[in-house]
Amino acid sequence: MTASPRRMRFGVFLGPYHRLGVSPNLAMRRDLELASHLDRLGFDELWFGEHHSGGVETIASPEVMIAAAAQHTTTLRLGTGVASLPYHQPFILADRIIQLDHLTRGRMMFGVGPGQLLDDATMLGIEPSTQRARMQESLEVILRLFAGETVTAKTEWFTLQDAVLQLPKYSDFEIAVTGAVSATGPALAGRFGTSLLSLAATDPTGVERLAGHWDIVEEESAVHGHTPSRDNWRLLGPMYIAETVEQAKKDVQYGLKWLQDYMAHITPTALGTFDTTDELVDVLNESGRGVIGTPDMAVEQLTRLQEKSGGFGTYLFQGSDYARYSDTLRSYELFAEEVIPRMNGQLAPVEKAVDRVINSGTLGAETTARSQAEATARYQAGRGDKA
Repeated sequence: MTASPRRMRFGVFLGPYHRLGVSPNLAMRRDLELASHLDRLGFDELWFGEHHSGGVETIASPEVMIAAAAQHTTTLRLGTGVASLPYHQPFILADRIIQLDHLTRGRMMFGVGPGQLLDDATMLGIEPSTQRARMQESLEVILRLFAGETVTAKTEWFTLQDAVLQLPKYSDFEIAVTGAVSATGPALAGRFGTSLLSLAATDPTGVERLAGHWDIVEEESAVHGHTPSRDNWRLLGPMYIAETVEQAKKDVQYGLKWLQDYMAHITPTALGTFDTTDELVDVLNESGRGVIGTPDMAVEQLTRLQEKSGGFGTYLFQGSDYARYSDTLRSYELFAEEVIPRMNGQLAPVEKAVDRVINSGTLGAETTARSQAEATARYQAGRGDKA
């Protein structure tokens, strides 16, 4: 039986999904403000995506966002979520990542994927069917460069001749490969010894395959001489919490349905379209695909994912404008206040201490009262002696 991770970590995977109608400049600045907010609340990590079309996921360079966010955070780890490898000459990308490792002094994480938006690939003249193979070719070369090797390689889309990075790594930063429903991501993570980032973890199809995906990671790792750790496995899902289910439903009237309608044009695992936001919320909650509700519901979801997967290290919120910005900040705050300590056992000793006080009845108050009376009597007796 595989042991559970010692402490569940939490973060946000910020595509970002910004609702149409919000100032793009303000939205980008809010993404950086969110980094500071999460850092203050004690979240562990934040990932920035890379997209070049679509008008919703408006970050073109996760590296630029990470460099900016690093100036306003202290402990939050910052990842490329993800760098689309087929879009980049691998040597140049590897060189930029090493620079980012130095700038953040080891708080950077390197997440990679094949790219998702069709228009991104079309504008770059990339045949979408080649993207996953190209991601693998690129990652293999980048890992060799990170290891300090001198690399000569020629493929149909890039050439390296005696390529070697001029800077060493600052840290042993984490590298993560994305996975969804298919076995491709887990197989690559096992082959290259990277972390796994499961983007469809709460999809009804994906959640049933979680345990099997980790089996693939372990099998491929054994073949290629790696030792995988569930602590480095991340699961992603939609979540928005408020004090009550009714309040959560009210808050997400702002953007949840619009964003889900948009996603139906992007990803094959999207839910489709709905007549009302309440109908969409009910489907999300009842199917287990997401949580729009209370801290108790969040705990239930995370516990279910632990059981389905056999144990994982980090849960990532799907960063979206489901609600207005101020409400979104409160959702993360409420999660930090009430969910994180429950999932990590931080409340147990405090609750025991409170129980000891309550179970003692009025003993503490009575003891204090006697002590106060005795102190007063001693004081008065002392004054009498002086008189």
